[in-house]
Amino acid sequence: MQVITQPGFAEQTITKSRFIAMAVACADEREVGQALRAFAAQHQSAHHLAYAFRLKTAQGIVPRFSDAGEPSGTAGMPVLKLIEGRDLINVCVAVIRYYGGINLGTGGLARAYGGTAKLALDNVKTSAFVEMKTYQLTITYKQMDVMTNALSKCNGSIVSKAFNEQIDLVILLPADEATNFLNRFKPFGG
Repeated sequence: MQVITQPGFAEQTITKSRFIAMAVACADEREVGQALRAFAAQHQSAHHLAYAFRLKTAQGIVPRFSDAGEPSGTAGMPVLKLIEGRDLINVCVAVIRYYGGINLGTGGLARAYGGTAKLALDNVKTSAFVEMKTYQLTITYKQMDVMTNALSKCNGSIVSKAFNEQIDLVILLPADEATNFLNRFKPFGG
């Protein structure tokens, strides 16, 4: 699986209709909603905003799409098929349409929405998906610098910290690094 590390955008005009697409990373449905609202706000006079997204959740992979009033399966479904074909995860791809007065037919719509989404996806940068997990850990004050450096080396991060007699941390780690990392700091607490 791949994730988007840099968003992509594209625009094309097909038979007088203007299509604009964006492809962005989204961690959850809340972020999908924020991205779609921001995109719609930039194009308030557009006629349609079709989209598709694919997220990895605790319940598995969740794919969704919307045709935004276009005939069923002509707008969101072609976009979702592109996302799945590229094995992208935690991604939202949206396509805005400014209607140009000429009907494109179902095949023409599918090609226009899918083609514009493809152009946006061609402009993104991706990297391999790394599953991250959250852990709680308690360390001594002396270990804070060592912990911070170790987290940096394995691409982890500190989500929160509470300073008491010891330091209570919530950390985010790549799932495949967690066992070694936690064993390394187990003698310090937690």
